Amino acid sequence: MPEAKQIRMKGLVIKSTGTSYVVHFEDGTTADCHVKGNFRIRGIRSTNPVAIGDYVEVKKESDNGKGDITHWIVEVYERKNYIVRRATNLSYASHILAANVDMAALIVTVRQPETSTIFIDRFLATCEAYRVPACLIFNKIDLLSESELCELAALRDMYGAIGYPTYAISALNDASNINNQLSTLFEGKVTLLSGNSGVGKSTLLNAILGVDIARTGAISSVHHKGMHTTTFSEMYPLRGETGSTHSAWIIDTPGIKGFGILDMEKEEIGHYFREIFQISRDCKYSDCIHMNEPGCAVNKAVIDGRIALSRYESYLSMLDDTCEGKYR
Repeated sequence: MPEAKQIRMKGLVIKSTGTSYVVHFEDGTTADCHVKGNFRIRGIRSTNPVAIGDYVEVKKESDNGKGDITHWIVEVYERKNYIVRRATNLSYASHILAANVDMAALIVTVRQPETSTIFIDRFLATCEAYRVPACLIFNKIDLLSESELCELAALRDMYGAIGYPTYAISALNDASNINNQLSTLFEGKVTLLSGNSGVGKSTLLNAILGVDIARTGAISSVHHKGMHTTTFSEMYPLRGETGSTHSAWIIDTPGIKGFGILDMEKEEIGHYFREIFQISRDCKYSDCIHMNEPGCAVNKAVIDGRIALSRYESYLSMLDDTCEGKYR
């Protein structure tokens, strides 16, 4: 019986289908690839040991007898970074949203649906923890009333003062403004797009790419929340890019309802809130966790208005998670 031939190739994981992965190779071709049942990455307990954005080594096996070709992912190359959250209903397991990203963009809406500041702050803290630059893109501004526009301005002022770039767009009705504001934002980068269901990630992605690639959905009229349209994560090359592993890519992810934190000790959570970390240097005790300790500079800054109350409440909710193991 003829022996199976084996060829090894390096590629970029650009799509996950749940049971297999689409890998993009340096010659521009793609292939559906599989992993063995016991495939794991040392040191990471994850529901998805292979993630979107991973560079992998693929073994191509061809059976000369039958002509069948199978692609196996046999190695994941070292990641420069990744963004991870606690997997739903699995308290101690992680879910890797993406690997090897240059920027994470959170799509936020003030209404239809409303993105909570707790969700925003958990996302930003996770980006800080994994050293991924982040920005906020406020979408659906054409739907906002005058009072809601004031709320939007206040949110942009708050996050801008902390150091996070913010953008305000209408992905559905103002494509030219998207090009003006975001044309250079994604250039030369691998960018993760994330957000709650219904905030317009797919609509924004279609506007950026210039073609209708991602399905879009409506908002539930009963619950005012989005319904999932993106089922699996996928990477898309930007317009004008050749699609090589060195091009600019955008990663579209399924809508997220909650953002459970993982691997954060309560003493370090304050490090991932920029303003809290900066002011905490003036606390009386070096191990202060900014609750009821005497001489806490952070508590004083909240009272004085130098730290936004919503940010402090988000910090406390994450402290609570480390004690209770909650998923939010």
